[in-house]
Amino acid sequence: MSLPSEQNWLVLHHLLTDLNKKGYDIPEGINPEMGLIRSSISSYKRDPSHPELINGLAKAEMSLNNIQGTLLTIAEEEGDEYVDHWLDLLKQVMRGEEVFEFAKSRSRFLVNTPPGLTTGRINLKVPLAEERVQEIAEWNGLIIEFDDDVTVQLHGDKSDLQMGLKEMGSFFLEE
Repeated sequence: MSLPSEQNWLVLHHLLTDLNKKGYDIPEGINPEMGLIRSSISSYKRDPSHPELINGLAKAEMSLNNIQGTLLTIAEEEGDEYVDHWLDLLKQVMRGEEVFEFAKSRSRFLVNTPPGLTTGRINLKVPLAEERVQEIAEWNGLIIEFDDDVTVQLHGDKSDLQMGLKEMGSFFLEE
Protein backbone atom coordinates (compact mmCIF):
# COMPACT_ATOMS: atom_id res chain seq x y z
CA MET A 1 0.00 0.00 0.00
CA SER A 2 1.22 3.46 -0.84
CA LEU A 3 1.25 6.28 1.71
CA PRO A 4 0.04 9.78 0.74
CA SER A 5 3.54 11.10 1.48
CA GLU A 6 4.98 8.50 -0.93
CA GLN A 7 2.62 9.67 -3.65
CA ASN A 8 3.46 13.30 -2.88
CA TRP A 9 7.17 12.43 -3.11
CA LEU A 10 6.63 10.67 -6.44
CA VAL A 11 4.73 13.60 -7.97
CA LEU A 12 7.47 16.01 -6.84
CA HIS A 13 10.18 13.61 -8.06
CA HIS A 14 8.54 13.53 -11.51
CA LEU A 15 8.16 17.33 -11.49
CA LEU A 16 11.80 17.73 -10.43
CA THR A 17 12.95 15.38 -13.21
CA ASP A 18 10.83 17.24 -15.77
CA LEU A 19 12.12 20.66 -14.68
CA ASN A 20 15.69 19.33 -14.88
CA LYS A 21 15.06 18.06 -18.42
CA LYS A 22 13.70 21.48 -19.35
CA GLY A 23 16.98 23.01 -18.15
CA TYR A 24 15.79 24.88 -15.05
CA ASP A 25 18.23 25.59 -12.24
CA ILE A 26 17.14 23.56 -9.22
CA PRO A 27 18.39 24.75 -5.81
CA GLU A 28 21.36 22.64 -4.72
CA GLY A 29 19.92 21.00 -1.61
CA ILE A 30 16.76 19.61 -3.19
CA ASN A 31 18.15 16.38 -4.71
CA PRO A 32 19.86 15.14 -1.52
CA GLU A 33 16.83 16.23 0.53
CA MET A 34 14.54 14.19 -1.75
CA GLY A 35 16.81 11.19 -1.10
CA LEU A 36 16.56 11.66 2.66
CA ILE A 37 12.78 12.06 2.47
CA ARG A 38 12.51 8.84 0.45
CA SER A 39 14.59 7.04 3.13
CA SER A 40 12.39 8.41 5.94
CA ILE A 41 9.24 7.22 4.18
CA SER A 42 10.71 3.76 3.51
CA SER A 43 11.93 3.43 7.11
CA TYR A 44 8.54 4.47 8.47
CA LYS A 45 6.80 1.86 6.29
CA ARG A 46 9.03 -0.87 7.76
CA ASP A 47 8.02 0.02 11.34
CA PRO A 48 5.06 2.47 11.52
CA SER A 49 4.81 2.13 15.31
CA HIS A 50 8.34 3.38 16.10
CA PRO A 51 8.19 6.92 17.61
CA GLU A 52 11.45 8.10 15.98
CA LEU A 53 10.25 6.93 12.58
CA ILE A 54 6.87 8.64 13.09
CA ASN A 55 8.74 11.89 13.86
CA GLY A 56 10.99 11.28 10.85
CA LEU A 57 7.96 10.93 8.61
CA ALA A 58 6.44 14.16 9.99
CA LYS A 59 9.71 16.03 9.28
CA ALA A 60 9.89 14.45 5.83
CA GLU A 61 6.36 15.66 5.07
CA MET A 62 7.28 19.21 6.14
CA SER A 63 10.35 19.09 3.89
CA LEU A 64 8.17 17.85 1.04
CA ASN A 65 5.87 20.85 1.50
CA ASN A 66 8.85 23.22 1.28
CA ILE A 67 10.22 21.48 -1.82
CA GLN A 68 6.74 21.53 -3.37
CA GLY A 69 6.57 25.32 -2.94
CA THR A 70 10.02 25.79 -4.47
CA LEU A 71 9.36 23.50 -7.45
CA LEU A 72 5.94 25.00 -8.18
CA THR A 73 7.49 28.49 -8.16
CA ILE A 74 10.04 27.30 -10.74
CA ALA A 75 7.24 25.57 -12.70
CA GLU A 76 5.39 28.89 -13.02
CA GLU A 77 7.95 29.87 -15.65
CA GLU A 78 6.46 27.14 -17.87
CA GLY A 79 3.00 28.74 -17.65
CA ASP A 80 -0.37 28.16 -15.99
CA GLU A 81 -1.29 24.94 -17.81
CA TYR A 82 1.94 23.31 -16.71
CA VAL A 83 1.44 24.35 -13.07
CA ASP A 84 -2.23 23.27 -13.16
CA HIS A 85 -1.23 19.80 -14.41
CA TRP A 86 1.08 19.29 -11.40
CA LEU A 87 -1.40 20.85 -8.96
CA ASP A 88 -4.07 18.43 -10.22
CA LEU A 89 -1.75 15.50 -9.52
CA LEU A 90 -1.01 16.85 -6.02
CA LYS A 91 -4.77 17.27 -5.37
CA GLN A 92 -5.34 13.64 -6.41
CA VAL A 93 -2.67 12.62 -3.88
CA MET A 94 -4.42 14.66 -1.15
CA ARG A 95 -7.61 12.72 -1.91
CA GLY A 96 -5.68 9.50 -1.28
CA GLU A 97 -5.44 8.46 -4.93
CA GLU A 98 -2.43 6.58 -6.25
CA VAL A 99 -1.00 8.68 -9.07
CA PHE A 100 2.30 6.86 -9.65
CA GLU A 101 3.52 3.41 -8.69
CA PHE A 102 6.26 3.46 -6.05
CA ALA A 103 9.28 1.36 -7.04
CA LYS A 104 10.33 -1.10 -4.37
CA SER A 105 13.35 0.21 -2.49
CA ARG A 106 16.18 -2.28 -2.62
CA SER A 107 18.11 -0.69 0.24
CA ARG A 108 18.24 -2.90 3.31
CA PHE A 109 19.74 -2.53 6.73
CA LEU A 110 21.93 -5.30 8.06
CA VAL A 111 21.05 -7.27 11.14
CA ASN A 112 24.62 -7.98 12.29
CA THR A 113 25.90 -4.45 12.86
CA PRO A 114 29.26 -4.09 14.63
CA PRO A 115 28.67 -3.18 18.33
CA GLY A 116 28.18 0.53 18.91
CA LEU A 117 27.94 1.34 15.21
CA THR A 118 25.07 1.90 12.84
CA THR A 119 25.16 0.18 9.47
CA GLY A 120 23.65 1.24 6.19
CA ARG A 121 23.67 -0.68 2.94
CA ILE A 122 23.02 0.94 -0.40
CA ASN A 123 22.16 -0.82 -3.63
CA LEU A 124 23.08 1.54 -6.43
CA LYS A 125 21.38 1.81 -9.81
CA VAL A 126 24.75 2.13 -11.54
CA PRO A 127 28.28 1.21 -10.49
CA LEU A 128 30.00 4.38 -9.33
CA ALA A 129 33.42 5.84 -8.90
CA GLU A 130 34.86 3.94 -5.93
CA GLU A 131 37.27 6.78 -5.14
CA ARG A 132 34.41 9.27 -4.72
CA VAL A 133 32.46 7.01 -2.35
CA GLN A 134 35.64 6.24 -0.39
CA GLU A 135 36.44 9.96 -0.14
CA ILE A 136 32.99 10.68 1.31
CA ALA A 137 33.23 7.69 3.67
CA GLU A 138 36.71 8.72 4.91
CA TRP A 139 35.68 12.36 5.29
CA ASN A 140 32.76 11.25 7.49
CA GLY A 141 34.80 8.67 9.44
CA LEU A 142 32.92 5.67 8.04
CA ILE A 143 34.09 2.11 7.46
CA ILE A 144 33.18 1.16 3.91
CA GLU A 145 32.85 -2.26 2.31
CA PHE A 146 32.04 -2.91 -1.34
CA ASP A 147 30.01 -6.13 -1.54
CA ASP A 148 30.09 -5.87 -5.32
CA ASP A 149 30.12 -2.94 -7.74
CA VAL A 150 26.56 -1.89 -6.91
CA THR A 151 26.26 -2.74 -3.20
CA VAL A 152 28.03 -0.71 -0.55
CA GLN A 153 27.97 -1.26 3.23
CA LEU A 154 28.81 1.64 5.51
CA HIS A 155 29.50 1.41 9.25
CA GLY A 156 29.88 4.31 11.67
CA ASP A 157 28.30 6.49 14.32
CA LYS A 158 24.69 7.23 13.48
CA SER A 159 25.22 10.97 12.84
CA ASP A 160 28.33 10.31 10.69
CA LEU A 161 26.45 7.64 8.74
CA GLN A 162 23.54 10.01 8.12
CA MET A 163 25.89 12.73 6.84
CA GLY A 164 27.72 10.27 4.59
CA LEU A 165 24.48 8.89 3.18
CA LYS A 166 23.21 12.42 2.61
CA GLU A 167 26.34 13.27 0.59
CA MET A 168 26.05 10.02 -1.36
CA GLY A 169 22.34 10.60 -1.98
CA SER A 170 22.90 11.79 -5.53
CA PHE A 171 24.52 8.44 -6.38
CA PHE A 172 21.49 6.36 -5.50
CA LEU A 173 18.48 8.54 -6.29
CA GLU A 174 16.39 6.80 -8.91
CA GLU A 175 16.04 8.59 -12.21
